[in-house]
Amino acid sequence: MSRVICPGSFDPVTVGHIDIISRASKMFDEVIVAVLVNVSKKPSFSIAERMNFLRKVTASLENVEVVGFDGLLADYAKQCKATAIVKGLRAVSDFEYEFQMSLTNKKLNPDLETIFLTTSSEYMYLSSSIVKQIAQFGGDITPFVAPCIKDEIVERLCKNRNII
Repeated sequence: MSRVICPGSFDPVTVGHIDIISRASKMFDEVIVAVLVNVSKKPSFSIAERMNFLRKVTASLENVEVVGFDGLLADYAKQCKATAIVKGLRAVSDFEYEFQMSLTNKKLNPDLETIFLTTSSEYMYLSSSIVKQIAQFGGDITPFVAPCIKDEIVERLCKNRNII
């Protein structure tokens, strides 16, 4: 049985993330979507909120489980007996960072592989940061997030908008 991890901050989850998770769910028996604590980022949504968003958008994918974790991904992979990490790549700049992380995770957990899925062309430009910026300025994020979570994202991010 193949079990893989799709890690990320998912702050918030975008249609690009959903595309990678969905494609991974067709390739592997089990996909663990792991919402991580990234100490270098200040999230707009709590881990519980991000996990809730992910559970909503992956509800139709029976082999996908959403979890939260804090710590080293290589250690978490050992703990949940995952054989690989699945990462989406948008651009060459993503590859440089993800390649470095892949080598580090392999050093920490020699049994762990990293699989890179290139993003679908229609999502190459898309990031959570872009979604947040559009929402904060009152723009329409409909093309960028799943309909079942759009209103919650807009409500949170528009509420935090500073009016000058």
